[in-house]
Amino acid sequence: AAIFVIVITCGTYFYQSEIRKIGQTMSTITVPAGQRVNLALPDGTSVWLNARSKMSYPAAFTDDKREITLDGEAYFEVEKDARHPFVVKADPVEVEVLGTHFNVEAYPGDAEVKTTLLEGSVAVNAPAVSSRITLSPGESAIYNRADKTLQEEKTKENNTATGWRDGHFHFDYLPLQEIARELSNAFHVKIKITDEDIKDFRIRAHFTEGESLDQMLDLLQPAGNFSYSKTNDTILIHSKLN
Repeated sequence: AAIFVIVITCGTYFYQSEIRKIGQTMSTITVPAGQRVNLALPDGTSVWLNARSKMSYPAAFTDDKREITLDGEAYFEVEKDARHPFVVKADPVEVEVLGTHFNVEAYPGDAEVKTTLLEGSVAVNAPAVSSRITLSPGESAIYNRADKTLQEEKTKENNTATGWRDGHFHFDYLPLQEIARELSNAFHVKIKITDEDIKDFRIRAHFTEGESLDQMLDLLQPAGNFSYSKTNDTILIHSKLN
């Protein structure tokens, strides 16, 4: 059996479904574009889900591992339990922790899956390539879907990975296509880059909550050497070089 619920709290809504299996009930939270959700898991772990994200978890953690699955982006503050590791399955990686604060960005269409550690310790596994990285605070593990590689990098500022919880945008030399994806999710609008040659152009910028999409695009234009136009419900980004 499946149960579908729309929850509305302080203007924020998300979709919750429950699937009852033998001996276990699984819940799935789906967050629409333009929304963010904060919720508590059965063990007391706090989770912030970003726009266009989906997370599935059991109604009660009864196995040796506290296992959840994630498509999209989420920030976790995990309750410590040495006997029951907390595992985030974000295909194609798995993040294993005992109790810590970390962010996972794993949207299915993105070129990379990124795990950033803020506090404690986590192990990031890529089973398909038999690769494993143990992170310390201020470090990230990045899995490249095309190259099938898992690499570690230092994170200059933790808030660049978690600013989205407060409506902030930290683009730390991100490719333009990744910036377009984040803005599309946050403002619930289609953004299309019309020229392949600028999709991987990297831009560094910081925007605070309350700035409009037009304000952001106007400021990003000179840095990315692009222009943009609006057609119906879609924003088109063009290269100025053409």
